[in-house]
Amino acid sequence: MPRPPSNAALMACAHELADVAGETIRPYFRKTLSVDNKAGDRAFDPVTAADRDAEKAIARKIAGIFPDHGMIGEEFGETQSDARYRWIVDPIDGTRAFIMGLPTWGTLIGLLDTGAAIPGYPILGMMDQPFTGERYYASVKGSFLRHGGKTRRLVTRACPDLKHAILSSTHPDLFESRQQKRVLAALKEQARMTRYGGDCYAYCLLAAGHIDLIVEPGLQSYDIAPLIPIIEGAGGRVTTWSGEPAAGGGNIVAAGDPALHEAVLRLVSAA
Repeated sequence: MPRPPSNAALMACAHELADVAGETIRPYFRKTLSVDNKAGDRAFDPVTAADRDAEKAIARKIAGIFPDHGMIGEEFGETQSDARYRWIVDPIDGTRAFIMGLPTWGTLIGLLDTGAAIPGYPILGMMDQPFTGERYYASVKGSFLRHGGKTRRLVTRACPDLKHAILSSTHPDLFESRQQKRVLAALKEQARMTRYGGDCYAYCLLAAGHIDLIVEPGLQSYDIAPLIPIIEGAGGRVTTWSGEPAAGGGNIVAAGDPALHEAVLRLVSAA
């Protein structure tokens, strides 16, 4: 039976995946391109050739480095679902921002290991923003930002009290149910400031100590799993609104300060 790849080999692969995704995506950004709607007439769920081409490029790279690994992608679904290692990928998280020319989108790359101490928990995570050149990533050694030829460790900031917290979420319209609307209203009423539109970029700013709290409803696993190691490796916490593991998606709360996270869970349960 072959030995499992080292953590260093897995992280090196993640960097190669981000490199090839960035090379594929950059020529499309801030250019005229067609946009398809995956939701049909029901809503607007955009996808572009950049999303599809980047996911294909990532899949080819994985097959070349670790042919026995599986992949879960937003655009083309799952391959080798019985593999021990499964890469979880969102080629462009924040496609709406991408088509508007905003640099708050990113490529999300995570890795699940069924042989890990906590099966289904991502053992590494990465968010790459190839336009700005920022790469946020985490493994067993902690969370880091690589930018401008320099690498620094990420640490969340202390903020135990909601009244001092900066709150972020992708968009208020995503809070559709009555309970979701009550949660958002209660948080906005108590938080120091609320801003929208950050997508995956906001989670990385939380890990870097610039944002204190992110609350969102209805995320898919590929939207959040790659970001969990980045936030938790920097000292934060990420769970569902009920306090359960968040790697499978759902209603998500991420906080830089564990005390703030607990306070928000209490508020959510009472809403």
